[in-house]
Amino acid sequence: MAAVEIITDDLVIRPWRPDDADAVFRAAQDPDIQRWTAVPSPYLRHHADHFVTEVAPAAWRDRTGAPFGAFDRATGELVASVGLVSFTPAEHIGEIGYWTAPWARGRGAATAATRAVARWAFEELGVRRLVWRAEIGNHASRLVALRAGFTMEGIARQGLVVRDGTHRDAWVGSLLLPDDLDKPLERHPIATRRAAVFSRPQPVLFAQPTAGEGEIRLRPLEDRDLDAIVTSSSDPDTVRWTTIPDPYQRHHGEDFVHGYAPRRWLEGAGAVFAIGDPRDDAYSGIMELRLHPTEPALADVGFVVPPHARGRGFAPAALSAVCAWGFTALGLQRIAWWANVGNDASRRVAEKAGFTFEGTARGFLNHRGERVDAWAGALLASDEPFNGKATP
Repeated sequence: MAAVEIITDDLVIRPWRPDDADAVFRAAQDPDIQRWTAVPSPYLRHHADHFVTEVAPAAWRDRTGAPFGAFDRATGELVASVGLVSFTPAEHIGEIGYWTAPWARGRGAATAATRAVARWAFEELGVRRLVWRAEIGNHASRLVALRAGFTMEGIARQGLVVRDGTHRDAWVGSLLLPDDLDKPLERHPIATRRAAVFSRPQPVLFAQPTAGEGEIRLRPLEDRDLDAIVTSSSDPDTVRWTTIPDPYQRHHGEDFVHGYAPRRWLEGAGAVFAIGDPRDDAYSGIMELRLHPTEPALADVGFVVPPHARGRGFAPAALSAVCAWGFTALGLQRIAWWANVGNDASRRVAEKAGFTFEGTARGFLNHRGERVDAWAGALLASDEPFNGKATP
């Protein structure tokens, strides 16, 4: 497979050379590159030399891949690594991988380089399906793929082997010839905003209950919340109005705190907050924002408050704060609330937080295997200002 040089308006995309080792070594010191790619960590100078003088040339020679460096056409500065990390000529399938040098981010270089290499692979190598994979949580890579025209196909369970040899779930997308590359490019403004949010640790929000006890903290769940979650989940009203396991055992709480909640954030699917008591930040409830899987402007909320925290105004304040954060940070336009008909406490919380009651949806909820009627309400970004603060 002959090495080539691809020229765009702003980039020179070419095979790696021995004198690129300095730039590769400097870029690979970036924590995000070491976190999300297969480069060695820590990344030493001999790793860069080995890559540009042996690994990359061998991939070209053996026709197993096509690694390129992307360089600024005006300055010659390295801006990205991009290329086919695998290639199966008989099946006309390739897989693309990339990283962006930390000093070149935000300039669209990775997107432009990815599209240029994809077109070259389609036209010169006969590739018909180009695959992209990234470990769940790598929102920056996913955003580049979206902007380059890839269609997100779902999650491959245990579909990626990472540096330590373990298998991780992976997002998977594909680009097909010629349809996808010829579509008008989309900027994906909501995806851009959310990639920035979900690439960082989950924030802590603050809200002021009307009871005047002081600010509550809305924070990620922690180990110290486990005992309180398990104990309060046996409360008769909680069991009656929610679908939590009954009986609720400690392993259910561990799965929720260590599995479900952090994974929702990692996937960019929503956020689960613990409500912290104003006095000592002890567990006083859960407030969850769930993003709609296909409609980026929509979300819904769910919450539970243990008996000791009821009647203190925590839930309305927390709900207002989380909704305000959803509107401002995530670009939501509508947040829905549902509750089983008869759950007056949940309805009071929603209405105190500014939700408009919209009616009864017959047979809307699956409650422990039975379809039941649900009250429905919503809060819009255009509604009156919220009572809670959403200050991270």
